[in-house]
Amino acid sequence: MEGSNYLDLKLAIKNCLGLIQFQYPKNIRNVVIKPNMCYYWDYSTGQTTNPLFVGALIDVLREEISPDINISIVESDASAMECRYAFSFLGYARLAEKYKVNLVNLSEDASENVEVAVNGQNFNFQVPQTIRDADLRVNVPKIKYMYKVGISSAMKNLFGCNPFPQKYRYHHRLVETIVALNKVMKFQLHILDGLVLLGTRPRKLNLIMASQDPVAFDAAASRIAGENPKRVKCITLAEKECLGNVLFKKVGLDPIIFQKEYPKKKKSEKLITLAYNLALKVRVLPNN
Repeated sequence: MEGSNYLDLKLAIKNCLGLIQFQYPKNIRNVVIKPNMCYYWDYSTGQTTNPLFVGALIDVLREEISPDINISIVESDASAMECRYAFSFLGYARLAEKYKVNLVNLSEDASENVEVAVNGQNFNFQVPQTIRDADLRVNVPKIKYMYKVGISSAMKNLFGCNPFPQKYRYHHRLVETIVALNKVMKFQLHILDGLVLLGTRPRKLNLIMASQDPVAFDAAASRIAGENPKRVKCITLAEKECLGNVLFKKVGLDPIIFQKEYPKKKKSEKLITLAYNLALKVRVLPNN
């Protein structure tokens, strides 16, 4: 996408932020942008955030705040992904060079220990300095189906802010971990790259959605994906932990327009997933 398409994208992002009446914090010097870099899948698959979208967002932030703000694009190493490869494969190394922004591997960043409790469970996380010191934190997620979570969008994307590389160790209590990370690393803005979204297959939707409330954002994302947000544990737990409200007021286009276009799971697929989950639960039950 070049030329007028890029200009249209910038304008669309500005209009989206205007619709939610987003107010920039005062005296912004450091900005963090957290795209979705899920493994090494190209943005055309709908799995990862399009660098073109992030580039347009950077231009909007510099025009609205100041051309001199310090911007860092952040991600962390994971069990099956290293940032040094993902930054290159997914186009962010070129983006950083073009826009003169920082690429930060949070797993290599200085950090401080923070304790947090969620649903009666205690967590200890290392909060990276780059995130801690940011005056504005912007989350740029996708919408995807995900085993154990149901819907992966704004809140799940912050799982990548945990600098500990062996993230599989949190999978046995993934929902609580996601909510806990959102409690200790709060982002002021969540804006969806919905140019291409992944349901049962990738599909171009050209959707941009923004909110300051991650719970409301994920509730809207769930509706688009054909799921009831009140049945998504991550959303209901986050609301219980006072991270936001599952009820949202829509402005702009109605999400149902995109719900009709999103490649949703069929009922038969949902039943298969439910049966698989039930089989796993039965399998791990202790012997009497």
